[in-house]
Amino acid sequence: MNKSALIFGSSGLVGSALLKMLLESSTYNKVVVFVRKNQRLTHPKMDQVIVDFDHIDAISDWIKGNDIFICLGTTMAKAGSKEAFYKVDYTYVMQVASLAASNQVKKMIIISSMGADPDSSIYYSRVKGKVERDLQKFKFDAIYILRPSLLLGERKEKRVGERIAIILSKWTGFIFNGPLRKYKPIYDKNVAAAMLLLANGNLTGTHIYESREIEQIVLHQENSQP
Repeated sequence: MNKSALIFGSSGLVGSALLKMLLESSTYNKVVVFVRKNQRLTHPKMDQVIVDFDHIDAISDWIKGNDIFICLGTTMAKAGSKEAFYKVDYTYVMQVASLAASNQVKKMIIISSMGADPDSSIYYSRVKGKVERDLQKFKFDAIYILRPSLLLGERKEKRVGERIAIILSKWTGFIFNGPLRKYKPIYDKNVAAAMLLLANGNLTGTHIYESREIEQIVLHQENSQP
């Protein structure tokens, strides 16, 4: 089966792992990567599209394909303000989803965050929750929302707080059992693998996966291999 994939946020932790998997997958014969600036990576089945997110309608004709993977996101510290954070994590995501739905893209697979809730008292979680809620107004055959916990992997930028949390989690892994199991950190490659597996599944409608469920999707696939 030959399909086309669209990916936003391919330079991030999960996005970069996902892009590699998409390019290696025999399921996709075309992968369109949307980036702010030209990337050095080249591949025979990859097209690279430079995006000005403040004028995204200019590249609307490129947002066509079978599956769209959205790995867009920033942090409050990196964005610099609540307004800038909202612009990236809500406005840009909704604009991309709207164009994809209008162009009849079939499936959307998106990374959200553990604790996403439109009524949360935490601004970050509240914005993520609003994204999850409002994406469901668009007409996709399937929407898969992944809520990973703390992500493990080699980041390009240093995040001191996350780095400390990761080190502590590796030394205190026994803590993440029972009720706390859902908070166990997860590797970027496992989130990316789950996104790919879900995109090639047969479910329709909207589905939300917590961090533990993401791990189980990958584990089930590994155990089913001959």
